[in-house]
Parts: sequence; structure tokens; C-alpha cells
Amino acid sequence: MTRRRLLLALIALAACVEPLGLSNGADAQQPAAPRRIGVLLVGFSPEGSAAQAFREGLRNAGYTEGRDMIIEWRSANGDYDRVPELVAELVQGKVDVIVADSTVAAQSLKRATSTIPIVMAMVSDPVGFGLVTNLARPGGNITGLSLMNIELSAKRLQLLKEVFPKLTRVAVLSTPAPADAKAVQELSAPARSLAIRLTHVSVSRPEEIGPAFSVISRAHAQALFVAGGPMLTGQLSLPLLVELMSKARLPAISYSRAFAEAGGLISYGTNVDDNFRRSAGYVDKILKGAKPGDLPIEQPTKFELVVNLKTARALGITIPESILLRADEVIR
Repeated sequence: MTRRRLLLALIALAACVEPLGLSNGADAQQPAAPRRIGVLLVGFSPEGSAAQAFREGLRNAGYTEGRDMIIEWRSANGDYDRVPELVAELVQGKVDVIVADSTVAAQSLKRATSTIPIVMAMVSDPVGFGLVTNLARPGGNITGLSLMNIELSAKRLQLLKEVFPKLTRVAVLSTPAPADAKAVQELSAPARSLAIRLTHVSVSRPEEIGPAFSVISRAHAQALFVAGGPMLTGQLSLPLLVELMSKARLPAISYSRAFAEAGGLISYGTNVDDNFRRSAGYVDKILKGAKPGDLPIEQPTKFELVVNLKTARALGITIPESILLRADEVIR
């Protein structure tokens, strides 16, 4: 009986050891390592508002940077030639997921990996550019958000004509990126119907923006249509672009709210910062086990019209009441 009582006491003691934190160190549960998120920026800066919006989206999803996740930022500083090198760094680093800020970035990532999940923060026409086969069920390792920048090109040209009914000459500033080239093509038909002659000027890197304005000046352009994506309208090049537009006294339109906030006359398109914030939701789902190919690609449902009245006054322009009434924001 004494032996039996001793055996029962030992069993009871063993059952108490683990709850009291006295289990063998090898069996103790170790804290999970932070997840690694790659972010490939072509024209945006890791310190800019879009990047901060992405961080905010991750915080809203419950992540703490440095504890739950580490962000591996890679920025090409507007130089498309650097994109493949940065893609290789992220892929070889075996990050858990990669966020792409543009069509150029997403295309380069698609060529480099078919296994690492890719989230598009703002990509024009994902199906048309061969990134996915279907928006509802993209398949493969790519999902995210569509920008619909190309589809809105004609609408932006119409807005310029509404502001300047006598407008006949418009310079179109873009980059050689496929999405930009397609956006420029989309302008041909509406330009003819609006009796506008287009002068196309393409730049491959930020340092070419200055000389491009000499070409625009020689073309006697009355307004500027900025068709380029992040390389032209991201935080890295935007201050220079706005400065040159101001010196040339050129009213200009583009897709990004940041463009109008920085001094452009009008912007019309999706909210870039919101796209980056929402892309964090895709990252969260993927880190929790969702397959990117099963996550539908979101298309924008709201387009913002922003008018900078300060710029209009500086240029001596009167914005029609019809546009001001439709504007989501008027910068005074």
C-alpha cells in the first residue's frame, strides 16, 4: 500500500511540472520568428505616405514591426534598370511575401518566382499584361489590387478640355513602361474627337525629366498630361516635376492625389495611399495561410477628383463651377 501511495504521488507531481513552467527546455514552446515581408518600390520612397499607409494597414491587422514582422524595403529610386537586381535580392532572401508598387515591379517578380506570394498594390490591367488569367480567381502566386489607370486616360483628357474649351495642344509625359505606353495609346481616339494634337515625350529615369520640358516647350503645349506611373508621380520625382511645371506655367493633370496636393492642377484616379493600406490586408491573409491564387483581385470602386485652386490662381486659370461641384477635394 505504501508503494502504491508513493507511485500515485509521483504521477501527480509529474502532472504539475509543465503547468508550473518546469518542463524540459527542449520541450518549451519557442516564440515564433517574425514574418519577413518584401516591398518592391519603383518610384515611391520607404519614407513616403504610401509606405506609411502600408505600415498602418499592417498595424490595423494586428502586426507590430520588429516583433511580428520585418519589412524588407527595396527602392529603385525611379530607375527601371535596377528593378531586376532588387527582385533577385528579395527572391534570394526567401521572404514570406512580396508587395509590388507597379506593373513593372509585378512583371519582374513574376519572371523571377512562381512560389513566393506576390501582392500587387497598384497595377494597371493585370490580365492584359499577363500577370494573372482571371480577376476573380487569379491562380498562381499573384493577387492584389488593380489601379485602372489606363481605362481613365480618356476621362482625364476630357477634364482638361472641360477646363480649357479652346485647348488644342497637349504634351503627354510618360515612361517606356508597358502600362504607360498603353495609357498613351488610349489617348489617340479621344484626342481626335476633342480636336487635340498630342506631343508624346518619354523619359526613362528622373534625370531626364528636366530635358523633357525643353521638348514640351518647343511643342508650344498648352497643358501637360502626366501618364507616367510611380517613376514620375512618386515622392522621389514629384517635387522636381511640379517645379518644372510651375516654371513653364503649364496646367497639368495626372492620376494621383499626391500630384494635385504637391501643386499639379488636377488629379483624377484611385487613392494610391488607400491601395497600399488595403494591400496589407492581402498580406495578412496570405501570412495566415490563404493561397494568393484564391484571393480575388480588387478593382477600384471610387475615383477621386482633386482640384488645386492655389495652382489655378497662380496660373491665372478659372476652374469651371461644373468641375468644382464634382470635386472630392478642392485645395484652396
